Amino acid sequence: MAEELVFYTNPMSRGRIVRWMLEEVGEPYRTEVVDYAAMKDPGYLAINPMGKVPAIVHGGTVVTEAAAICAYLADAFPRAGLAPPPASRERGPYFRWLFFAAGPLEAAVTNRALGFELPPGREKMAGYGSYADVMDTLEGALSGRDYIAGDRFTAADLYVGAHLSWGMMFGTIEKRAAFESYWARLAERPAHRRADEIDDALIPPQGPAS
Repeated sequence: MAEELVFYTNPMSRGRIVRWMLEEVGEPYRTEVVDYAAMKDPGYLAINPMGKVPAIVHGGTVVTEAAAICAYLADAFPRAGLAPPPASRERGPYFRWLFFAAGPLEAAVTNRALGFELPPGREKMAGYGSYADVMDTLEGALSGRDYIAGDRFTAADLYVGAHLSWGMMFGTIEKRAAFESYWARLAERPAHRRADEIDDALIPPQGPAS
């Protein structure tokens, strides 16, 4: 009997990344929607002491952090083909860009969105160096190719693409031709469309203006 896969999320969170990943995996899973007010409740803190979503519980294994969840699911369900085989040449680039997005990209974008600028000459103290370095590096990785870590879609594309989508939508990532064409291809994936429909349906309707 397959181990139960439980997904803890909120439709207005980074959980949307994991929802997309779960839809790409194609295995049964159960969703537990966690309201923001309940994320610090003892029951949920026992799953993620950070009091944040997303999280998954697969059998007896708890995984938090969206990038880690994507990497875990790709390896736990290899039939979905969302990670290069361990011995392949694509495995290194796959991990490189998956965690580039989780580290330098997210840090640079978050700091910029919050108005934090590194003092001149102190770029070496930050793992991402500078926002411009991050954008230029990512643009170089995506220019002239369909996928970031080989010749097929992987969890690295899903994670990088989700960050680019949100960033360009909210203006925290500048729109460059390489970013827009890359995201346009990923956005058409059936699993992405399904995931969006599921999460959009879970967003509470807005009441009438008072």
